Amino acid sequence: MIRLFKHYISYNVVLLSLIDLVLLVLAGEAAWRLRVMQIGVGVGQFSDRAVEIGIFAGVIWLGMIAVGTYGPLALRSIRFATARLLVAVSLGVLAISLMDFVLPGAALWRSVLLYAMGIAIFVLVANRLVAGKILGVEAFRRTVVVLGAGERAQRLRRLSQRPESGFLVASFIAMGDSAPVVETAVPRETIADLGRFVDRAGATEVVLALQERRNSLPLKDLLRIKTQGVQVYDFSSFLEREMGRVDLDTLNPSWLIFSDGFSAGRRLSSIGKRLFDIVVSLAILIVGLPLIALFALLVKLDSPGPAFFRQKRVGLYGQNFTLIKLRSMRIDAENGGAKWAEKDDPRITGVGRLIRKVRIDELPQVWSVLKGDMSFVGPRPEVPAFVVELEQELPFYAERHVVKPGITGWAQINYPYGASIEDARQKLEYDLYYAKNYTPFLDLLILLQTARVILWPEGAR
Repeated sequence: MIRLFKHYISYNVVLLSLIDLVLLVLAGEAAWRLRVMQIGVGVGQFSDRAVEIGIFAGVIWLGMIAVGTYGPLALRSIRFATARLLVAVSLGVLAISLMDFVLPGAALWRSVLLYAMGIAIFVLVANRLVAGKILGVEAFRRTVVVLGAGERAQRLRRLSQRPESGFLVASFIAMGDSAPVVETAVPRETIADLGRFVDRAGATEVVLALQERRNSLPLKDLLRIKTQGVQVYDFSSFLEREMGRVDLDTLNPSWLIFSDGFSAGRRLSSIGKRLFDIVVSLAILIVGLPLIALFALLVKLDSPGPAFFRQKRVGLYGQNFTLIKLRSMRIDAENGGAKWAEKDDPRITGVGRLIRKVRIDELPQVWSVLKGDMSFVGPRPEVPAFVVELEQELPFYAERHVVKPGITGWAQINYPYGASIEDARQKLEYDLYYAKNYTPFLDLLILLQTARVILWPEGAR
């Protein structure tokens, strides 16, 4: 794994994405040459068209990231990957066409764009077929050795067996006298040299999954393993990296205190984030005002009551603010107090169901972003009554309020709409990961992948 601005990404994913970027540049160049051969003009110098080809490659590459082309399922299913590639390339070509309309003069896009689109889809799909044949699915997984054979080790075994898992367990090593939960674990006393055992297993990482670590850590062996270039992870850190969330079942205050995260250097990033929020929210309000007005009218015509819904929410450091959204429920939806949304919730109006699916009901929240109550990226702001309940039920729930709430967020793009205490627990794990590892890079990644949630709104309610 490579850590980019506190966020872990697989080396193989980085390599695949860079190869894709090179192939997109080559596809743009091939399309250009094909077109000039047809019309019988000179090819010219590459430098004369480098900017246009760079724009073509960059826009489609960002589109591929946005729609989940480098997600676990896309890496393990050629059909899934092809579908996402078609969407990414189509959206990219549409965006470039709009750019050409607004900024005319780039003759490349007028005559070459469709050629570039077809060639790009062909080479990108071929790249995945070749990678699958040569490298195989397992090439996108790392090999680990697990010290421990109890419930934690069993959990790692189940996690490694998922199709989207990024690691394989070469061996479990039972470290104590108690009966192992993982029946295939190798007893520690049968291994003469733990460092050599890890080396022979071809492992690049060792994970400590011991139920009780007092007086049971083989410190000399771990030091030797570490100096051999093998990474050693404690259980909580490994799960954070693999799942992209903080595991509440194993979380304790000391890990939060001593692990990397919540750095003071984010103060400068926060200033940049606020400037971004102001500029983009102003632009969206100016451009999107007609759309908000149109759907406000449809909401009024569809059901009695105001077009906009106002509600108290909990923001930064637990301070309340008023959230504004387009109303998607009947006006009597919360007469008995705030309630969790349900699947096929009968309180949702006809127009409300549509605007929730495509997230248009969220647009007026941009006003809260402009005022500074919210940001574009952050944990979902909750109702005060829910927060009181969740702080009693879930440990560390208050820590999610150390960052501003957002319209979109790490939890929103990784987990369906929360409608229960258990859902709130799962989303809290993602929110804590975001609060702990916040960087502008993670914000950019979330903003890009919000497109995937809008295009495939499985979790909308």
